[in-house]
Amino acid sequence: MSKIVEGLLYTEDHEWVKVEGNKAKIGVTDHAQHELGDIVYVELPEEDDELAKGDVFGVVESVKAASDSFTPLSGTVTAVNENLEDAPESVNATPYEAWMFELELSDTSELDGLMDAAAYKAFCEA
Repeated sequence: MSKIVEGLLYTEDHEWVKVEGNKAKIGVTDHAQHELGDIVYVELPEEDDELAKGDVFGVVESVKAASDSFTPLSGTVTAVNENLEDAPESVNATPYEAWMFELELSDTSELDGLMDAAAYKAFCEA
């Protein structure tokens, strides 16, 4: 069973969201990194990019496949985890520490569409 962290929010695309005030850090869940296999490349958005919920923000490439990544929330990119450029494998090693980017949220009501840990666990087991 994949690790699921209490206190985070989750998407059906297997991304996690950590909300801190009006900002949210976004990364790939443990479940997703297991499914992808060894991650060899991560393409991230640029700081100050304006993203709308559902936009492609980048690509996660593994030895198995390359997958577009979609932003679960709307907002402005305020930070990007540049460590992933040199160490994309950290998404496999520590998926809940290897955040990809941070958004300043433009519509906090979008958080209502995300799952808590219990709902995400049930979703993964379905």
